[in-house]
Amino acid sequence: MAEDVHTPHGPFGPAPVRVLALCLASTAATGAGLLLPAALGRALDLLLAGTPATRWVLYCAALVLLTALLDACETVLGGTVDARTTAWLRRRLTSHVLAVGPRATTRFGPGDLVARLVGNAAQAGTAPTARAALLAALAAPVGALVALALIDPWLAAVWLAGAPVLVLLLRALARDTQDCVTRYQEVQGRIAAALSEAVGGHRTIAAAGTADRETARILRPLPELSLAGHRMWRVQGRAAGRSVAVAPLLQLGVVAVAGYLLTRHRLTVGEVLAASRYAVLATGVGVLVGQLAGLARARAAAGRLDEVLAEPATEYGKRRLPAGPGRLELRGVTARRGGRTVLDGVDLVVPGGSTLAVVGRSGAGKSLLAALAGRLADPDEGEVLLDGVPLRELTHDALRGSVGHAFERPALLGGTLEEEIGLGLASPSPARIRAAARAAHADDFVTRLPAGYATRCADAPRSGGESQRLGLARAFAHGSRLLVLDDALSSLDTVTEARISRSLVGTGTDGTRLLIAHRAATAARADTVAWLDEGRVRAVGRHEELWALPGYRAVFAGEEEAA
Repeated sequence: MAEDVHTPHGPFGPAPVRVLALCLASTAATGAGLLLPAALGRALDLLLAGTPATRWVLYCAALVLLTALLDACETVLGGTVDARTTAWLRRRLTSHVLAVGPRATTRFGPGDLVARLVGNAAQAGTAPTARAALLAALAAPVGALVALALIDPWLAAVWLAGAPVLVLLLRALARDTQDCVTRYQEVQGRIAAALSEAVGGHRTIAAAGTADRETARILRPLPELSLAGHRMWRVQGRAAGRSVAVAPLLQLGVVAVAGYLLTRHRLTVGEVLAASRYAVLATGVGVLVGQLAGLARARAAAGRLDEVLAEPATEYGKRRLPAGPGRLELRGVTARRGGRTVLDGVDLVVPGGSTLAVVGRSGAGKSLLAALAGRLADPDEGEVLLDGVPLRELTHDALRGSVGHAFERPALLGGTLEEEIGLGLASPSPARIRAAARAAHADDFVTRLPAGYATRCADAPRSGGESQRLGLARAFAHGSRLLVLDDALSSLDTVTEARISRSLVGTGTDGTRLLIAHRAATAARADTVAWLDEGRVRAVGRHEELWALPGYRAVFAGEEEAA
C-alpha cells in the first residue's frame, strides 16, 4: 500500500520549515488578536479614570500593526506552501503513474488521471495551509474562553453552556462536506475521462458527424455534478445559518452577564468591552466553518490521489544479464485482462540473433505477448526469460538497456527530432542518431526539413508512416539485445516496409527481433513465425511451411482481399 500523500515528509508535507513558520505566524496573529481586547479595555479604564493611558494606547497600536504584518506573512507563506506542495504532489503522482505503467490508465483512464493530477493535486496541496489555518482558528475560541475565565469564571460558564451545540454543528459539517466534495470530484473525473476519449477520437467523431451526440455524452453527468455542488453548498449554508442563530445568543448571554457583573462592581467598563470582544472571538464559528470546508475539500482530493498511489509500481530485481545472444523464452505464460484469459499457457522460444514474427487474428493476444516480452506488463502465471534470466529479477537499467521497443503509434514527446530518436540514451552521438534514422529510412524526410534534426516535433509535419519511422529509428539507436516491434510497420508503404524488414533480418544484424506482423510478406522474411490463435500458440515454423495450413492462410485473408 502506498503511503498517504501527506506522510512522506512528516505531517507537514514537503515543506516542513515553511509550514511550521506558517503555523507560528497564524498562531502569533491569533495571539495578537487575543491580546488586543484586553489592551483596549485597560486603555479605556485608564481614560475613564483620568489616568494617562498613552502607553496602553501605543500597545494597542503596536498590536494592530503586528496583526497586520503577521496576516501579510501568513498570506505569503500560505501561497508559497500551497504552490510548493501542489508541485511536489504533481511530481510524485506523475512519477508514480509512469512507474505503474499501463495499469494506471487501464484502471483510471487518461482523462480521470489528468483531472486528479491537475485539479485534485491543487486542492490537496492546500491541506498544510488549511491545517495551519484551522489550528489558528481553533486557538482563537480557546484563547477567548481562557480570557473570559480570567475576567470572571461566570462569563466562561455561560459560553460553555452553549458550546456543545457548536461542537455538534462543526462535527456534522466536517462529515457531510467531505462526502459531498468526494462525490463532486468523482463526477468531475468522469467528465474529464469522457472528454479525453472524445479528443482522442476527434477524427472518428467528425467523420461520423456525431459531434452533438458526443457533446451530450460528455456533459451527461452535469446534472449529477450540479446536484453534488448544490448539496455541498447547502451543507455549508445550513451549518453557517445554524451557527448564526446560536452564536449571537451566546454572545448576548456573555454580554448580559458582564453587564450584570458591572452593576455589582465586579467588572470595570473596560473589562465589559473586552468580554464582549472575547465573546465574539469565542463564537467565531463562521471562520471555523470556512476552514473546515477547505480542509474537507483538501482531504477528499488527497483521497483521490491516494487511490492512484495505492496502485503498486513495477518492482525490479538486482540481477544483471550475462553475456548472451538475446535468447527469449516464454514458459507457461498466462495473462488475463478484464477477467478474460488473453494468453493461455504460452510456451515459446526465440533463439538468440533470430527474428520471430508473431501473427494472428485481431484479439489473439499479439500486443500483450509483445508487452510481456519486454516486461511492459507481467504475466499472471509463468515466466519470461532473456538469456536464462527471468525479467522480474533484472534491475531497471539492465532490463531497459537490453530491450528496445517500437510501437504502432510512437510517442514523440515534444523535443527535437534528434532528441526524440535518442530518447533513453545517456549521451547519443549525432552519428549514431543519423545511422539509426538511415536504417529506419527516416533520414531523407528529416534532412528535407529547414532545421533538419534540430526541428522540434511540434514543428515537423509528418504522416503516420513517417512517425513510425522515427519510432523505429529510436529503437535502432537503442542497440538492444532484444528488439520488440509491436505493429511498428503497419503504417508504412509496402516498399518501405520491405526495405526495413530486409534490414531487420539481414545478415550481420545484431540482436534478437520479435515483431508483430500483419502482412504475409513480413512474416515470410522472418526466420520463424509463431501463429497465435485465441491466446494459444497453434504452430511455430517457417512461413512457407505454415502456409499449407488453411487456418494460417485465413489470418492474411483480409490482406489478399485488399490486394
